[in-house]
Amino acid sequence: MKVKVATKILEANDRIARENRKIFDGAGVFVVNLMSGPGAGKTSLLEKTLAKKDGLRIGVIEGDIAGSDDAERIEIFGAPVVQINTGGACHLDANMISDVLGDLPLNELDLLFIENVGNLVCPAEFKVGEDMKVMLLSIAEGHDKPLKYPLMFQESSALVINKIDLAPYVDVDVSKIRKDALSLNPGLKMFEVSCRTGEGLDAWVQWLRETAGKHRVS
Repeated sequence: MKVKVATKILEANDRIARENRKIFDGAGVFVVNLMSGPGAGKTSLLEKTLAKKDGLRIGVIEGDIAGSDDAERIEIFGAPVVQINTGGACHLDANMISDVLGDLPLNELDLLFIENVGNLVCPAEFKVGEDMKVMLLSIAEGHDKPLKYPLMFQESSALVINKIDLAPYVDVDVSKIRKDALSLNPGLKMFEVSCRTGEGLDAWVQWLRETAGKHRVS
């Protein structure tokens, strides 16, 4: 019974996600579903990305269980931002996204980030209408995460390994993260960055720019 109920929930979600995707495609906006565990640095990555946007028109949907701190941080950069509080749910779903699309100037955006709730399990299971999922992993979380939470890595188009500046100070094998992530998803694009020092961020932003540009041309 539980399996049947879960299947119906996902099917209903996927239907709404397809409707969201039609709206995004009609507006010509490229949509990234940004996922990570709590504290990995999603909002910090968005702040650094917005600081380097150089003409790239970016909007953000912020997902949190409660509070609006992250949205306020994004708003400082002049980006259109909408806050979704799930009230306890461990992920954003397609219906939550559908409810706020009218609050964003989609036709004026090149790129829309959906910052999902910090969780290494549920967000990967629910499509929201995105063009791609991006996984953010802090090296402080350890090198065991790809094999412990495989779906997040399998569903993502890119992996951003954050806080690389901490490598000398934590017991982590970054090469194992890369190896295990690629064993789960051989096509995974990977970036090693530090939101504190700025290392690797130029390559990340350039890739986003090129990816969003290809989407608009197609």
